[in-house]
Amino acid sequence: MKQIKKDERTDSQKFPNGMIRMAVLLLMSFLMLTGCGKSDRVPAGNDLVTMYTPSEMSETLPTVPEPSQEEPAGTEQSDLSEPAGTQVTAPDNTVRILMAGDILLHERVSDSGAMPDGTYNYDHLFANLKQEISSADLALVNQEVILGGREIGLSGYPSFNGAYEVGDALAEAGFDVVLHATNHALDRGKKGLLNCISYWKTNHPEMGVLGIQESEEEQESIYVKEVNGIRIAILNYTYGTNGIPLPSDMPFAVNLLNKTQVAADVIKARSVAEFIIVCPHWGTEYIYGISDYQREWAEYFASLGVNLVLGTHPHVIEPVEWVGGENGNGGTLVYYSIGNFINATNENGSGVGGRMLGALAEVTIRRNSDGSVSIADYGVLPTVTHIKTGAGQITTYKLQDYTETLAGENEILKQDAGFSYQYCVKLCREVFGELYMK
Repeated sequence: MKQIKKDERTDSQKFPNGMIRMAVLLLMSFLMLTGCGKSDRVPAGNDLVTMYTPSEMSETLPTVPEPSQEEPAGTEQSDLSEPAGTQVTAPDNTVRILMAGDILLHERVSDSGAMPDGTYNYDHLFANLKQEISSADLALVNQEVILGGREIGLSGYPSFNGAYEVGDALAEAGFDVVLHATNHALDRGKKGLLNCISYWKTNHPEMGVLGIQESEEEQESIYVKEVNGIRIAILNYTYGTNGIPLPSDMPFAVNLLNKTQVAADVIKARSVAEFIIVCPHWGTEYIYGISDYQREWAEYFASLGVNLVLGTHPHVIEPVEWVGGENGNGGTLVYYSIGNFINATNENGSGVGGRMLGALAEVTIRRNSDGSVSIADYGVLPTVTHIKTGAGQITTYKLQDYTETLAGENEILKQDAGFSYQYCVKLCREVFGELYMK
């Protein structure tokens, strides 16, 4: 795969990685000596979920850089891998993490859930990947659009709103954590956001819902899921909300990428967890390369000691790489974009078919003999959105199960005649390189 060269920047534009890392390490040492309290834990199968509030974490934080600027406005916010580690053989000491990309509810996707009997059901979206999702120890998904319910009207691009039944399908598929910090979080205003939060709390209280909240205390809390004895913190942010301001009485409603906030959250997360995942909504739409904005943030995450970055927003796949060193040597594994899990774009033209291609990020972490936690193995499982008109017809396949026959039936061909099974395979090879194994 062709390497994308790092952009050249002046010293004043680079992040002070060494200073930040030193501050983080000093604070971590202090916290390990003093310890910290924990809130009540809620059983979740064999796992434990904890929301750590500010009072349960150290209030002493090091000085952090000035807030970064939001990703420049443009389109609809339209901006390789090192060899995998050795497979582990002690399943009780490992956690298999899986993340699916954007659940993008264009009108045809929303309409596919309207059943002939008048009910709504979206299980078909995940039917072909349910085994992979449910078998993961920790499964995350980027819910690109707000689920404000039919009561305020379902809508597609550019101001999205999805049915609650999409959330039911996500839970049924086996997802553990839903990410809502996206540029579409405020598409339907405060009402849509509060409807979504209330839906999750009322119908699926076991689900980890990140990136949006209805109180300052919730925003300042750190979500930690303990799996097989390993405590994993997950943080979720977006570059912006399509120019829609946060509600004046809810400045905490959506997590935004801000260096001061991110640094404080990561430091708090390190005090209560052993492995940190950051899920940023970033980058440039429909671009297969890595933007300067993403690279700077990736370096910043690495400087803070983040272990894994799982990126979304570009709606196409992007490379995977180590930043700031390799695993076990201060490195951060970065998936810049895993593309769309489901979508039905309205646009036409050459290259539009590439939006049908996504990937599941698959990462295995393990506890080592010295007690530390690190990444043992990682990869991608490419997926393809299959568009077909009718109730329950739109779905997603693993690329390895897709065929030229199915590709020939995909209605995306009406919008991009260049789409084919081989087109998807070629694109995976170009973007993921050796990480993609057919």
